[in-house]
Amino acid sequence: MSLDKKAKNKIVGNFKVHDGDTGSPEVQIAILTERIKDITGHLRTHKKDIHSRRGLLLLVSKRRKLLKYLATKGDVRYKALISKLGLRA
Repeated sequence: MSLDKKAKNKIVGNFKVHDGDTGSPEVQIAILTERIKDITGHLRTHKKDIHSRRGLLLLVSKRRKLLKYLATKGDVRYKALISKLGLRA
């Protein structure tokens, strides 16, 4: 259920802040969001997969912490990322 290299590179390319950027909060949040979408789709099919559900909750928690960090660092960057990802509609 992890992302393949092509998909990950595409996400990094879309959300990078500067060249060679792979670890900025924007990139991390975008990668986590894509993984969350994949696991959510898996759980719609396999409703009793408790281990994947726990993993999903951990990913959501990590993304929430990164979003909170980004909101304190730069409100403009936070709002731009939220609108680009379509979160918190």
